[in-house]
Amino acid sequence: MNRSKIIAISTGVLSVLLAIGYLLLVQILDFRGNLEPAPLDLGFLSPIAVFPPLGLSLLVSSLP
Repeated sequence: MNRSKIIAISTGVLSVLLAIGYLLLVQILDFRGNLEPAPLDLGFLSPIAVFPPLGLSLLVSSLP
């Protein structure tokens, strides 16, 4: 076999392996079920819960 034929066959095999790996990954991720979306509004969290080291200093510095 010449070199170009070997490269073509190995590229085809690699492509098929990547496609099978992708399909397996999608199946595994889909098997986990429905995921809840991330919350859009974090207003219910206090600044201390969001930024623990920085939140306290922001609250103290904003006091009159």
